[in-house]
Amino acid sequence: MQLKIAHQRAPEKVICTLTGLESDSTILNVKNLYAIQKPKYYVSRQQFKFDPKEKALSDNKTLAELNITDNDTLYFKDLGPQIGWGIVFFWEYFGPLCIYPLFFLFPQYIYGTPIPKHDCVVELAAGCWIFHYFKRILETLFIHKFSHGTMPIMNLFKNSSYYWGFAAFIAYYVNHPQYTPPNFGEAQVYTGLAIFVFCELGNFSIHVALSNLRASGTTERRIPIPTLNPFTWLFGLVSCPNYSYEVAAWFGFSLMTQCLPALFFTLAGFLQMAIWAIGKHKNYRREFKDYPRGRYAIIPFLV
Repeated sequence: MQLKIAHQRAPEKVICTLTGLESDSTILNVKNLYAIQKPKYYVSRQQFKFDPKEKALSDNKTLAELNITDNDTLYFKDLGPQIGWGIVFFWEYFGPLCIYPLFFLFPQYIYGTPIPKHDCVVELAAGCWIFHYFKRILETLFIHKFSHGTMPIMNLFKNSSYYWGFAAFIAYYVNHPQYTPPNFGEAQVYTGLAIFVFCELGNFSIHVALSNLRASGTTERRIPIPTLNPFTWLFGLVSCPNYSYEVAAWFGFSLMTQCLPALFFTLAGFLQMAIWAIGKHKNYRREFKDYPRGRYAIIPFLV
């Protein structure tokens, strides 16, 4: 079997012809053959469609499953330079892990004046911040299983700018010599701390549960369900409880510190995660006919 390859931008122009394919060949096989002919376009940089206006073809689908026959045309799109998800996650989290402590440890160089002793809430905030991003890095290295191996390389700079910028923004104010503790004192501080710790544990539990749903080396998706771990029971109400816990954790941090930049970070994170959660929720309902209808995306009974 042979296939003609045309560019999505110029469908009438054939770029090349791939030969030696069988009906049970997969789209991944097609990508490997194309990479041999066009080494610049390595596998993760390629996208193919059977119709330029339709969605991209999955790597694991065979030509027979897609009703692609001899001498058909596939339409190629260059996704641009790619980078691994794990690498992007590592660097976007490593930055805040390093930036925030600089403001805490070396105020004399940043503010021009030493701080004899930090207030208790400032020390707790630094501990929470370091714990969160250290957890994130460990999850990236040992827990997360990515359904997509790569993303556009520009995402590294976009994502890092967001996380690194907010790290400096929040750290500057929380560690400032003129920072004042919350209005309601220890009650507010420890309430916020309790919310943060509880939700960090919940977020970690959800990440472990999601990782256990997928066998290593596969992209198979299954319906996430509650386990014996009580933190996972939130799956009974929302499709993306990891985002629910994440937003609530940063709300707790904002309450604990009474810091407006931290609240901005929480709101920005919620808006982005709500978009992701709604998208994933719709995909679950589209993919699984028996998906629980009572679930919401990120906030129980609301969104």
